Amino acid sequence: MITLQNINKLYRTDTIETTALNNINLQVDEGEFLSIMGPSGCGKSTLLNIIGLLDEPSNGKIEIKGHTVSNYHTKETAKFRNEHLGFIFQSFHLIPELSVIDNVQLPLLYRNLSQKERNQMASVALESVGLNNRMEHFPSQLSGGQKQRVAIARAIVGKPSIILADEPTGNLDSVMGNEIMNILLQLNQENKTTIIMVTHDENMAHKTHRLMRLYDGRQL
Repeated sequence: MITLQNINKLYRTDTIETTALNNINLQVDEGEFLSIMGPSGCGKSTLLNIIGLLDEPSNGKIEIKGHTVSNYHTKETAKFRNEHLGFIFQSFHLIPELSVIDNVQLPLLYRNLSQKERNQMASVALESVGLNNRMEHFPSQLSGGQKQRVAIARAIVGKPSIILADEPTGNLDSVMGNEIMNILLQLNQENKTTIIMVTHDENMAHKTHRLMRLYDGRQL
């Protein structure tokens, strides 16, 4: 499903070179739920962004669903990302001026769908996270847990086979965090969605199939 070979990521300025990732090799199987842990600044989010094609490695090879995506050009990358990948972020990244249902529809704007089709798909996604009664609300009217459920609905609305979640429970209390984790586990178990999750929470990590640890950009 996902293969990373000899992935390195370097950041250079005029005076310093920083290694964010050092020779990462990773295989994630279809339907697997992988968690990534490590101290702040160890490269977790950088790795997730590279898997999600939001950033490019300095060198190395990335294969996703049999496609060597590390060779893709910008338009090919954007199309592949929209069709196959869903993203969940710690800070939700909802647009305040848009209603809940309009926020959820955003990934569908890049597909050849009618407004009616987009509304229907967004409604189904919101119902799956228990927010079908909040469709016309705005983000400012929602709790943190509700905002994260909207973010999950947005991530799954296009039916991606892979979800990338960066600290999805990091801004939530333990009760809300467990609710969000249960939704992710359900997606993985019932829909066979492949999920890669960055987390600082050992309890959450141990609910997943496998745990990968990073330290100073290296696999432990």
